[in-house]
Amino acid sequence: MIPLEEARERVLSAIPAPDVVGRASSDALGLVLASDVRSPSTVPPFDNSAMDGYAVRHEDVAQVPCVLPVSEDVAAGHVARGIVEPGTAIKIMTGAPIPTGADTVVKVEDTVPGEGSVEILVQPEPGVAIRRAGGDVAKGDRLFSAGEVVTARHIGVFAAVGVAEVEVCRPVRVGVLSTGDEVMPPDVVELDPGQIRDSNRPLLIGLLAESGLQAVDYGIVGDDAGALRGTFAEAARDCDAVITSGGVSMGEYDLVKQVLTDLGGIELWKVAMQPAKPFAFGAIGRTPLFGLPGNPVSVFVAFEQFARPALLAMMGHGALRRPRIDATMGEDVTTDPEKTVFLRVVVESSRSGRIAHLAGGQASNVLSATARADAFAVVPRGVAALSAGDPVTLEMFRWAND
Repeated sequence: MIPLEEARERVLSAIPAPDVVGRASSDALGLVLASDVRSPSTVPPFDNSAMDGYAVRHEDVAQVPCVLPVSEDVAAGHVARGIVEPGTAIKIMTGAPIPTGADTVVKVEDTVPGEGSVEILVQPEPGVAIRRAGGDVAKGDRLFSAGEVVTARHIGVFAAVGVAEVEVCRPVRVGVLSTGDEVMPPDVVELDPGQIRDSNRPLLIGLLAESGLQAVDYGIVGDDAGALRGTFAEAARDCDAVITSGGVSMGEYDLVKQVLTDLGGIELWKVAMQPAKPFAFGAIGRTPLFGLPGNPVSVFVAFEQFARPALLAMMGHGALRRPRIDATMGEDVTTDPEKTVFLRVVVESSRSGRIAHLAGGQASNVLSATARADAFAVVPRGVAALSAGDPVTLEMFRWAND
């Protein structure tokens, strides 16, 4: 068997580098910046008021209360016609440019308006409530660095400074198919003996979407070598990567492994992990292919350990692995010391720290327990058992507030 870390490194080393494309900044959500982004403008572009109030000279409000004549009103989007002469004020709205002559804004709550005048009740600090030009961003500033993932907050900044297009790593299209004569569409109401509903393909499509990847659904392909060969070839031609489930174990009727071998460049591995020991990886032409096992929990584990990190790398991401945290086991468990074991657990927080409890049955077909889980409790090779209270590393794929 191949050690898990070696298998993972072999996969990552074979993945093609990201393609760089230009993309409208408003349409770059979830993509990775391929180059630094610098600001073409200054924000704010002018000194402006941070609140509704009165623009004054600070020396004119050094003694309060005091009454100042108000020469005009300035709304946001407008500019004062005159200047703040000594001993006067201009009424100003939030966002309006600071009139010439003013150096402070008195907030409206600290005033009593009169007929053509205002009474100042509270002495402000010098320069208060003025947002200075360039106080957020100066022209030429580096806003974001290559490798950052574009969020809604990035897009807001792009809009504020006038960045219309950014260089990003191109989105990755992933072909997904399930295999096997026994596999039926999920909407089949009545199953014949020996048939199962396809949970792997919907699971994979959802996992890809959660990771910001584009799934292309190639449906279910039965145990027919010609149909398998044709679908694999089509998916490899039209997509950046292909993920299959089923048909990669050692069974006599696992046609997938034979077809993949015929297509060339595909290796069938026995990885020292549980679940998901059988795994196929390689390429059809230049398109990476991930051949996952048939059991749904094995599909999930193999996707998380191999396909997801590799596909994120193809999109330019730097953080390829799920975050890991320390916890203690909540109960006794036995595991296979020959393999790295991924237990599906729910995570409980206590005063003494985090506690991991088994989410349910740990067989590779028990998908319902995986749906309840927050994390993998990762038991390394060489460990045959854990007792309640023993330390364990958690690989988090869901947090309490998700």
